[in-house]
Amino acid sequence: MAAHDMLPGFDTIDWAARVGVFDLETTGVDVTTDRIVTAYVGVLDADGTVLSSASWLADPGIEIPAGATAVHGVTTERARRDGRPAAAVVTEIVAELRALFDAGVPVVAYNAAYDFSLLAHEAARHGVPPIADPTPVIDPLVLDKNVDRYRKGKRTLDVVAAHYGVALTGAHEASADAVAAGRVALALLDRYADELPSTPAALHTAQVAWARSQAESLTEYFVRIGRLDPDDALDGAWPVR
Repeated sequence: MAAHDMLPGFDTIDWAARVGVFDLETTGVDVTTDRIVTAYVGVLDADGTVLSSASWLADPGIEIPAGATAVHGVTTERARRDGRPAAAVVTEIVAELRALFDAGVPVVAYNAAYDFSLLAHEAARHGVPPIADPTPVIDPLVLDKNVDRYRKGKRTLDVVAAHYGVALTGAHEASADAVAAGRVALALLDRYADELPSTPAALHTAQVAWARSQAESLTEYFVRIGRLDPDDALDGAWPVR
């Protein structure tokens, strides 16, 4: 199937022909204080085939909690033994992503506000010039919630990948998650091409508004069920918060 047949309405040079993918596995879920353990940046073609890839294992410089190890499998001992200095890893990740953005290649990241925010804080921590305005970013989580907002069930990557017929083997391994997210994005754009903006730049802009709206809606729900105080609104900034 040709790229223009797979993604009607999308520019096959800017979008379908080359798609960046990005994922981090970390010491926890706080973007301001947690650290990168593993990372992956790759490029897929319109069929989801991996064209290039780069992977990292970092020594985060802090203990990796048992709960985090249970998710991604990397222990503190392994990270200290085999991981590279965190500053070097962060520098290289930023450089890889910056090169893709400078070339106009969209970068897919599932729940992008987590990965790009944590990377920004890591960059500041290690004195690395951050990517101030990563764009264009494509977030399958934001897209899926927008085009199929009333579907019940979890929206984790493994569940959403299965919904769109994308295989995910080795979940919570950075390369597996990144590639699966890229393929989910391609599947979403194939299925909903007529409902979405026709360029990556316009789609990026739309996702800024959708992410904010989704956070407002989730805040209202959490307040209603007593899980959140009305003054503690969820941060809907995207793709960096």
